Amino acid sequence: MARTPMACTAAAGNSNTRSRCVTETVNGSHHFTINGYSLAKGMGVGKYIASESFFVGGYQWAIYFYPDGKNAEDNSLYVSVFIALASEGTDVRALFELTLLDQSGKGKHKVHSHFDRSLESGPYTLKYRGSMWGYKRFFRRAVLETSDFLKNDSLAITCTVGVVVSSTQGPRMYSIPVPELDLGEHFGALLDSGEGTDVTLEVDGELYHAHKLVLAARSPVFQAQLFGPMRDRSSGNIEIKDIEPPVFKALLHFIYRDSLPDMKELAGAPSTSILLAQHLLAAADRYGLDRLRLLCESKLCENVSVDTVATTLALAEQHHAAELKAVCLKFAAANLAAVMQSEGFEYLRDSCPTLQSELLKTVAGVCEESVVTGVISNRNRSVWGQLSDGTDASGRRVRPRT
Repeated sequence: MARTPMACTAAAGNSNTRSRCVTETVNGSHHFTINGYSLAKGMGVGKYIASESFFVGGYQWAIYFYPDGKNAEDNSLYVSVFIALASEGTDVRALFELTLLDQSGKGKHKVHSHFDRSLESGPYTLKYRGSMWGYKRFFRRAVLETSDFLKNDSLAITCTVGVVVSSTQGPRMYSIPVPELDLGEHFGALLDSGEGTDVTLEVDGELYHAHKLVLAARSPVFQAQLFGPMRDRSSGNIEIKDIEPPVFKALLHFIYRDSLPDMKELAGAPSTSILLAQHLLAAADRYGLDRLRLLCESKLCENVSVDTVATTLALAEQHHAAELKAVCLKFAAANLAAVMQSEGFEYLRDSCPTLQSELLKTVAGVCEESVVTGVISNRNRSVWGQLSDGTDASGRRVRPRT
């Protein structure tokens, strides 16, 4: 529960200086389970069971549960629950929430909360260590013992504490600007200059000169190829197969600069840039460049459409792109009728047959959400039926692959 109850700004004189005071709460919760409730009864009025202490806002706190109540005048008719400041502190201001959990699964919890409501006197102030906030008559004991709050002789209480903190932010009197990171810029310049290169990489007839140490530091595959026990000690030339020159050029750009090149400029056309990103993702997976793979996933995610989602989903499945795969599954499930008519759907079905069951599960989830919101269409129902009974969008029977 993030809170920012108060924010104020102030300006002074003609110098136009400005500062800001921010008052907010630092929140944390603790779950306290009390097993053997019936055995705790009779321990005596004013005696309590304490939770382990927990930290919130720089202070220690504890939950105190009184099975026979805190005050003698209540004759043990009520159980009491309090939150105590368990560490040294003076005038600690805080908001509290106590929740007795309904263990029947109905979600009818008993909640006493300072949060989400205005308090006439503001947050509660605990003066010193041992100060407490809570309820002497938290719950009538006879009612508690026949309720859904007590299950298998156990109670469950969740306590949330929000410690009030304030800070004033203003301009610093003196500062020294620090430039942005430029390591990639320097390594990129090293690649462009060709100075000190000691390995030549041949890609479809084109030659790229690079530095073994840089390649090995960035890619575990290059590290094994250049310095592993199976390396070719006599050769400074490596032939790279199954990668096109523009893709490898983008790969080298990332290895040295830790960023993506201008994909449109490299590819020459927007549609080709998407294809380049797909091939670059495959190359990133091949050479163990996880950050590059995620950058490509993000790029492809921005361009997911009915026409591209099937091939992109197949790519994500084949090259361990979990984030992109999840996006594609949700998009395909939400637009299944149109996706099944796309050129890439047959390729998806043939190249990644195991994805069909995952797509069915995702479609089922979308359909359940649609039923809840009341927006599921007959078209969606029919498409779901086609997939689940083994036919395609045209009603043709799809034989399962063996």
